[in-house]
Amino acid sequence: MEAKASAPYVRIAPRKVQIVLDLIRNKPADEALAILKFTPKAACEPLAKLLKSAMANAENNFNMDVDRLYVAECTVSQGPTLKRIRPRAHGRAFRINKKTSHINLVLKEMD
Repeated sequence: MEAKASAPYVRIAPRKVQIVLDLIRNKPADEALAILKFTPKAACEPLAKLLKSAMANAENNFNMDVDRLYVAECTVSQGPTLKRIRPRAHGRAFRINKKTSHINLVLKEMD
């Protein structure tokens, strides 16, 4: 039995999210929430929201015990890139790529 949650089109680069996901992989859910709360990274806020959503899904949809949940799988993949233009000297244009992420989280109960 597993509970899933996903957050598509999050406006943060996947490389930055991957660093934080490595911190919480295979950790108990309450410990993962504490790690996300005290880690000073931009990706922690949407990840904490996603983890709380997955915990609520586990409790309400699958009647799982919240105290026995752990982060079984967590993945991030690149979403579409927002392309922006910044004016530069001599009438040139400079391309800015704003990357997005699709984040998936799976919680399972410990045996």
